[in-house]
Amino acid sequence: MTYRLAPTDPGTFAAERTGQGDFTVIGSVVQRSDARGHVTGRTEFFEDVAPPRLAHLKMHRSARHHARILDVDPAEALAVPGVLRVLTHADVPNNLYTPLKLIGVGPDDEPILAVDKVRYLGEPICAVVAETEAAALEGAARIKVAYEDLPPVFDVEEALQEGAPLVNEYHGQNHFIYEGHHCRRIRFGDVAAAFARADHVLAWRYQSAPIEQAPVETTGCVVVPQPDGRLRIHSDTQACFFTLDNTALILESPFNKLRIVGGTVGGGFGGKVDVVVEPIACVAAMAVDRPVRFVYDRAEEMQVSSPRAAERIFVKDAVMADGRIIGRQVTLYVDAGAYARHSPYGTTKAAAHLPGPYTIPNVWADCHCVFTNRTPSSAMRGFGVTIADFALESQMDRIARALGMDPLRLRLINAYRDGDLKAHRKVAEGTALVEVIQKAAEMSGHELPEAYRRMSSTSREGL
Repeated sequence: MTYRLAPTDPGTFAAERTGQGDFTVIGSVVQRSDARGHVTGRTEFFEDVAPPRLAHLKMHRSARHHARILDVDPAEALAVPGVLRVLTHADVPNNLYTPLKLIGVGPDDEPILAVDKVRYLGEPICAVVAETEAAALEGAARIKVAYEDLPPVFDVEEALQEGAPLVNEYHGQNHFIYEGHHCRRIRFGDVAAAFARADHVLAWRYQSAPIEQAPVETTGCVVVPQPDGRLRIHSDTQACFFTLDNTALILESPFNKLRIVGGTVGGGFGGKVDVVVEPIACVAAMAVDRPVRFVYDRAEEMQVSSPRAAERIFVKDAVMADGRIIGRQVTLYVDAGAYARHSPYGTTKAAAHLPGPYTIPNVWADCHCVFTNRTPSSAMRGFGVTIADFALESQMDRIARALGMDPLRLRLINAYRDGDLKAHRKVAEGTALVEVIQKAAEMSGHELPEAYRRMSSTSREGL
């Protein structure tokens, strides 16, 4: 490969390189707006709300991964002193929902309380409302549920095989449909031709596991009925209006009948964007006409709150001897668990990130959002992109080792520049990967030849 030195461009991120840009936050110590309240103990969290006559809600959850519900007997729960109500799916005005319906993504596929089937271990079946938390817990433990066990499926590839147990009948198959396609797809250039002429074809498999966000404050809310008929919802949601709108749709209530009081979250990391506690707490508050508190204990938080999805990624690259990647094929499986929640969006994010920050002229990707009998997954800090980055950057390191090449030089050769056409047919602009790599090499003492130090994100000269 022949390199030509690009002319030095002092204007390429010059201010950023020297620290002379008009930044007011980067490189400065800035106090968090909520820091004083936290350290003085004056910050109010939802559990600090303790209105008079506060009732407590606890959930009876599925003891099976996949089963039909033959019978639910609440008699023993109702006999527990202090138990006020046992709520079932019949008490929820609109028992079927999906949080993404607010942006036009469907179908509704998840019951608030299970109807005739459970699809993951810990799925809520009955809500017990009681005078005390202890009575609610005892009542929930005394509910009797008769099951007919069904075969579960836990592996994403097994779930897509013909004859696999059907997880979610509301979809009708074990994968999410994207505009009529079985997966989110990318088709750019001719990948088959790239593999045919490549000097090397290199392929590896990558796998992640579900990750629980483990916030210090567990998921929960307190719902307080108001004299004017409205409901005031004190919640640790990360998305107040998202929660308000979804809850109103589930209650079949006008939006202005609900008021969300939030903004203070004792740790979320994406795990508190699903609307899972507020709707049933509202139903309970209306049923007993008094404030209701519903909060996960630590075991519930670990078992049933939405984790980061497990993902399986296969990456195959067509690579020339000089390090140029001329083709990339990716097959991604995202484990959504039993219900969609935010996983279709996360899968789309993953597809939008492929093939990484590299200009590869031929790209093929199939990104599957798969339903299994696991706890539904959802958002967690860059979900969709995070694990894709792990796979793609691990792939770059392995390619470098296979070629006996410096991994930073490999990245500089393939890094996208301003004006390059991405696999999504969008023109790259404002790119800075070349300069970031150069600065990282400088700060870490990683030696780069002059040709690589003179490369620029604003030009493909030098390649």
